[in-house]
Amino acid sequence: MDIDGDGNRDILSGSYSRLEKAMAGLFQVLHGNANGTFRTAEALKGTDGEPLIIPIKDEQQRVENICTRPFAADWDSDGRLDLVVGNFSGTFYWFQGEGKGKFQPQPEAIKSGEAILRIAGNHSDPFVIDWDGDGDLDLVSGSSSGGVQWAENTAGKGEVPELGAFEWLIQPGADPFEDRLLVSENDLSGPLSSTRVWVADVNVDGKLDLLVGDSVTLRAPAEGLSEAEFKKKFADWQKAFAVVREKLTPATSDEAQRTKAFEDYRKVYEQRATFMREEQSGFVWLYLRK
Repeated sequence: MDIDGDGNRDILSGSYSRLEKAMAGLFQVLHGNANGTFRTAEALKGTDGEPLIIPIKDEQQRVENICTRPFAADWDSDGRLDLVVGNFSGTFYWFQGEGKGKFQPQPEAIKSGEAILRIAGNHSDPFVIDWDGDGDLDLVSGSSSGGVQWAENTAGKGEVPELGAFEWLIQPGADPFEDRLLVSENDLSGPLSSTRVWVADVNVDGKLDLLVGDSVTLRAPAEGLSEAEFKKKFADWQKAFAVVREKLTPATSDEAQRTKAFEDYRKVYEQRATFMREEQSGFVWLYLRK
C-alpha cells in the first residue's frame, strides 16, 4: 500500500508503545524506497503533529486504546486514503485521510446503525474489501475467538459505508484441548484462536479467497516419556497446581505472604517443562472461494 502517494509501497502495523508515561497503541509505518527497501518504522501522525491514537475517556477503557491492525482504504470515497483500525476490545475506528500520508487526529467510531460495530470476541482485525462484489466496501475481520467475520455495506458505491452486524464467514474451529491433552499438527483441521485475515484471489480464478493465520499451542510428552507416563505426571502436577493456585485467591495485606504465594505458583507452573514440551505456534490456512 502506497500510504503517502510517492509511488513506493509502504508497510503499516499496529504497536503497543510507551508514550508520556502511559501505554498507548500507536500505528507504525515503514515508508518504502524506490529500490524495494524500507526506512525505519515511525509512528503515523495526525495533522496536529501528534501520533495517531484511539481516544479513551479513562483507564477503564484502556483496551479500546490498544490498537491491532491499521488498514488503509478510501473509506469515505473522497479519493484519499483513510485508516480503518481495530483494537483489543473488538471495535473499529477510522481516521480521515488528508492525502500524502496525513490524517485527521480525531477518529470516528464505526457503527452499525446507532450501535458501535463490534466483532464476536476481541482483537478486531480490519480488512476492507468489496467482499460481495456489489461495488462498495465491506469489512472483514479475524478475532481473538477465532473464525472470520464480515459486515456487509449497504450504502452503495461512492458512499460512506453503512454496515450491518457481523456475520460468520468461517466459524471458530473446535479447540482440540477440550478433549485432547496432547495436540500435534495432525490434530488440527482449521484455524483456532487469534485469527488474522488477508483477502486475495490466490488461485487467480476471479473470486476472492481467504488466508487465515492463527495461534496454537502444540503439546507433546517430554523426551523419553511414554504417553502413559506423561498422563500420570500431568495428573500429579494438576493436583499440586490447584493447591498453589488456591493460595493466590484470598486477599491478604501481608506482602511477604503474597510474594511467597506467587513464588510457589511460579515454581509449580514451571515444573510442566519437566514432563511436557509446549510449542507456541501458528499456521496459515487457505480457504478457496467456491
